[in-house]
Amino acid sequence: MRMLILLLLMLPILASAQSYKRKPKNSVAKGTFYGYWGYNRSGYTKSNIRFVGPGYDFNLAGSKAHDNQSPFSFGTYFNPKKITVPQFNARIGYYFKNHWAIDFGYDHMKYVFDDGNNVLLSGTINPGIDTVNFWSGNYTNQPITTNRNTFHYENSNGLNYLRLGITRSDNWYKLGNWLIISSSESIGLGGILSFNDFKFAGKEDLVTVSMSGYALSAHAGLRFEFFKHFFIQPSLSAGFMHQTKVRTRALDPNSYARQMYGYYMFDTSFGFFLYIRPTNDCNSCPNW
Repeated sequence: MRMLILLLLMLPILASAQSYKRKPKNSVAKGTFYGYWGYNRSGYTKSNIRFVGPGYDFNLAGSKAHDNQSPFSFGTYFNPKKITVPQFNARIGYYFKNHWAIDFGYDHMKYVFDDGNNVLLSGTINPGIDTVNFWSGNYTNQPITTNRNTFHYENSNGLNYLRLGITRSDNWYKLGNWLIISSSESIGLGGILSFNDFKFAGKEDLVTVSMSGYALSAHAGLRFEFFKHFFIQPSLSAGFMHQTKVRTRALDPNSYARQMYGYYMFDTSFGFFLYIRPTNDCNSCPNW
């Protein structure tokens, strides 16, 4: 009799446990960790660049620049010692809520001042400072064409955007258990770490490092997920960069450049998922 009463009392618990099923998590569920690595191409809007240093303070309006992606070779792109030479993207993230993740990483781009730039020169360059270009005196919107042999500016060892982002992801299409197509949209905010080269007035400084400013950005990607653990993600990005103080001379902290510009980027990345909590209670599981 006691066993019968005990069974009767346990029936609701057993029934509840039966309905409280569990199933594997998917990639956009709370508790999913992810990471990726990829490569990019980028472009930049025209900008006005101000250069400040001992004996000069001038502006080049309408400056153009381009990126500098490395030519493809297996020895560069697949060599662990050289994979950071090309323009790359790296991120890690965690879904703190279903569909919502926080992530961190950086976009390694390169900003190279165009050779033969047709710009407008304004500002002051003291006599005797620049004996190469013969820029001397006060200028107001003076048209000039730059020559890389005598004037050059670039962040090609790194225009590094170190960004924190909030990402929204959704699963849209499933093919068996081997393919999921998802979307991913994010906004980012972070700092800019510059490795700068600067040639002016007969002097060239290479790889001058500085935290040079900040950036805001938006990103959208299409994620092709394979076997629930790997993915390929092509993405488009656009944003605004404000470099408030790019150090241009290694031994002179008072020599710097300043500019604002927009940028856009296309990248393709390869990533993975780790399910920190491998199952969800069925009443909160996302559906494949």
